[in-house]
Amino acid sequence: MVVTAKDLRLKTSQVLKEVQRVGAVTITFRGKPVAKLVSVAPVREKKLTDYAACGMWADREDMKDVHAWLKKIRTPRYMR
Repeated sequence: MVVTAKDLRLKTSQVLKEVQRVGAVTITFRGKPVAKLVSVAPVREKKLTDYAACGMWADREDMKDVHAWLKKIRTPRYMR
């Protein structure tokens, strides 16, 4: 990610959060890169299971075959 020196001055907390999330941010001054902020802590790769919505339907029997389920809900009601 690239951040201007003005953004760093005005939005320091947001830039630091981005450094934690991404791992490194390049700072530019008048369009030229002058510095790089690098996170001290290692960046952990996000997995699909880290998201809250993932697995919320894992125990449903009708969701075992996703393609069949989608085909069923996409058919008009009068054809079911």
